[in-house]
Amino acid sequence: MSDINNGVGVIDDDFNPAAAPGAREAAGVRAAAWGGRGLTVAIGVSAALAVLGIVLWVIQLSGGMVQTGMRNLDSWGLYITNFMFFVGLSAGGLIISSVPKAFGIAGFGGISKVAVWTSIAATVCAIAFVVVDLGQPMRLWELFAYSNLGSPLMWDIIVLGTYLILSCVYLWATLQNERGRVSATALRVISVVALVCAVLVHSVTAWIFGLQQGREMWHTALLAPWFVSSALVCGTALVAIVVVALRKAGYLALDQANVTKLAKLLGAFICVDLYFFGCDLLTEAFPAAGGMAVVDMLVSGPLAPFFWVEVIGCVACAVVCFTPSLRRPGLIVGASALAIAAIFCKRVQLLIGGFQITNLEMAGPVTPMTVTGWESGISGAYQGLVYWPTMIEWGVTLGVIALGALILLAGLRYLPLRPKQD
Repeated sequence: MSDINNGVGVIDDDFNPAAAPGAREAAGVRAAAWGGRGLTVAIGVSAALAVLGIVLWVIQLSGGMVQTGMRNLDSWGLYITNFMFFVGLSAGGLIISSVPKAFGIAGFGGISKVAVWTSIAATVCAIAFVVVDLGQPMRLWELFAYSNLGSPLMWDIIVLGTYLILSCVYLWATLQNERGRVSATALRVISVVALVCAVLVHSVTAWIFGLQQGREMWHTALLAPWFVSSALVCGTALVAIVVVALRKAGYLALDQANVTKLAKLLGAFICVDLYFFGCDLLTEAFPAAGGMAVVDMLVSGPLAPFFWVEVIGCVACAVVCFTPSLRRPGLIVGASALAIAAIFCKRVQLLIGGFQITNLEMAGPVTPMTVTGWESGISGAYQGLVYWPTMIEWGVTLGVIALGALILLAGLRYLPLRPKQD
């Protein structure tokens, strides 16, 4: 504010426009109008797209997984990529909410309940992507009926289900604490448990990949902390976008100082994530570790577009987060969207990169059922990307994301997620 008084014309990033009387009145009008026709239309569109996704999933079930771009040599694709991505979105949101309560530090101005609900919606999407990737719904039952508790895949299923239940319990406890029915001590205990589970769910997901010795991109102990750092980036970015949008709509009355603090935190998480990425690239490129095959694949090979989108997007987001004159709501939303896109590209690099470099010289019969792009043989199949989603995969993915949006919007309309002071 002192810069304005001195005539410099630069607005301090702790300045809150809603503090002005006119802005407060405008915010009150928007708050009164919240939940009107626009939200109803958004809920309706999300519901329609979710139903379309279910229809396409039924078509996929009737025709088999051969309708997707996945084959024996690249057995995971868009669904598992999105599973990893949405687990990160959910874990980041819950961590942002639970850390202040767990450690008794200042939060972000009453965004806790919105962050937890965002986490729940993202977790439902993550579980849905596992279901559609299984091929048949009965396989979900078989996971539990014939489960192998020594498998990291089973660990992930158990932790993910526990995580969703715990997130719901945490939100319930937060609401009950505001009504005086749950003590602050009990809420703090639940916050600590939720924080541990949020870190654990991502660590277990990372171990699924990290324990695969035959995959060049996956077999590293760095994967678990790398997954957690990525979750913090995209989860914080998603919360920032939702909070800024809800403040614009009048749903939240949040000081700009809290948005600024969220942006600074996002910038710090990005720096940590880029550091881990650099460590992994250095290890892969070191001559004693096998040479430059992985780095070449990322920097100038088939996965180069995803690599450079990640690096440039993260750097651009960090610049916005650490530059006071750029920390404006619109730029913060744009920078957060870049961070989310960057982490998604990182997930693509990790998953597809694990299949991109062959680990078997004689992979067996080359047929449409085993390899995409099989006509040119193994060498031809590996000239470009070994996998690209089909239209049915894109449609099912859109339906799952629409389901998450439907849950998020319905919660914002019908649940008491506003800060208590509102």
